[in-house]
Amino acid sequence: MSTTEAALENLRIIRSLMEKAHIYRAVSAPAALTGGTLALAASAWPVSHALSNQAAPTMCDQCFLPTWLAILGIATVLNVVLLAREAARRGQPFVSAGMRMALRAIAPSMLVGGFVGIGLIFFLHNLTLAALIWVLCYGLALLATTSFSPRSLVRLGWAFVCSGLLLFTAWALKRDVGLLSSDLAPASLVMGLTFGLLHVVYALSVFFSRKPVEVRPE
Repeated sequence: MSTTEAALENLRIIRSLMEKAHIYRAVSAPAALTGGTLALAASAWPVSHALSNQAAPTMCDQCFLPTWLAILGIATVLNVVLLAREAARRGQPFVSAGMRMALRAIAPSMLVGGFVGIGLIFFLHNLTLAALIWVLCYGLALLATTSFSPRSLVRLGWAFVCSGLLLFTAWALKRDVGLLSSDLAPASLVMGLTFGLLHVVYALSVFFSRKPVEVRPE
């Protein structure tokens, strides 16, 4: 394929994605609501213990990574099922050219965020910094789809990036940040405010604003 043909094909794919963006947004909203609700529930217990000046058991720190990986897995599986069902309804392949383009766009940020975040937990035992890395890289991954995603997802990406930077600043300015025996509570607070609250707000905004629009199969 020549350079011109490749460019035209990419433009066709981007146009197709933009035309279907509202459908993908509506389909992904239940997964966002489910993941956000689980995130709020998972973060509530450590944060409530910290607010009541009760230290959570040390073993809870070891549950941080498995807990959030499980929530990620549940939300991802639900999103995949919903997208596959929508693709089948339209009579289109699930792994389309548009999906491959979207995956290529988000893969770098997601890969870096996942690798660095898990490394911070395993090797430096720094839960809060890992959570902040996840928040920032997830926001950057959403922003990487700006050219073909709905404005609501772009706003969500900026919300994650701005929230991550603000939370990082607040965390870094704490004089005793390096003296914490456990940072489970601040890490859980970061995850709850972002992956929990922001996703729930996003999902509810989609539910209240979406309009049923049919897109004809290509």
